[in-house]
Amino acid sequence: MTVSYQGQDYSLVMFDLDDTLAPSKSPLPDQMAAVLARMLDDTMGCVISGGRFTQFEKQVIARLGDFRGAANLHLMPTCGTQYVRWSGTEWETVYAEFLSDDEKKRTLDVLETGARELGLWETQTWGPILEDRGSQITFSALGQTAPVDAKSAWDPDGAKKEALRAYAAERLPDLEVRSGGSTSVDVTKKGIDKAYGARKLMDILNLDIGDILFFGDRLDEGGNDRPVQDLGITSIAVDGWEDTHAKLSAIVG
Repeated sequence: MTVSYQGQDYSLVMFDLDDTLAPSKSPLPDQMAAVLARMLDDTMGCVISGGRFTQFEKQVIARLGDFRGAANLHLMPTCGTQYVRWSGTEWETVYAEFLSDDEKKRTLDVLETGARELGLWETQTWGPILEDRGSQITFSALGQTAPVDAKSAWDPDGAKKEALRAYAAERLPDLEVRSGGSTSVDVTKKGIDKAYGARKLMDILNLDIGDILFFGDRLDEGGNDRPVQDLGITSIAVDGWEDTHAKLSAIVG
């Protein structure tokens, strides 16, 4: 089954997670879970985001509960460096592009050193600032579980994140360094971003660029959703989950 948007039919709808389907690091709100489950009854969907799979379990899977469209849901944690799908009995990992021990160590050292030199290493935090997600290293300025309001206030124009991203990219030329969520910088293997994940999914599901519709809140130049749009996939810019809910509801009905 397909959904229609501006006269075009799409076989799969792809979403960013934080600040697109849900507030940052928070579970899907009831209304969002309901419209997403309704869409998945008939149409394939994919969630691609910087969080690890355990975050997807808390934010998405647990909120959808037992829904008949599980086989239509494709999950791509850590910006598409991993792909997880429902086998009929469990969530199985199809692939994972893990970083080497050397890549992880260098990345952790550079991010901490850069954050301290730039004055971005905070003392009041909620959880770890640096997290090894296997296929991705993530710097979260206020910690992994910081409240949404604190994260929103920390870097409203993105200048702090961009300074650290540029610092790390210069010192890790063999790796991919991108701005992540509202307070985060993500590092993966070179050439791996959300466009990489989208291409891998298209190959696996035998889809073309024109078959996918994407929702993201960071489609701006340098945003971690921008590579999907640059790939040529039709992309809808949103400002928070409420905006996504309104636009998706208009499409799904």
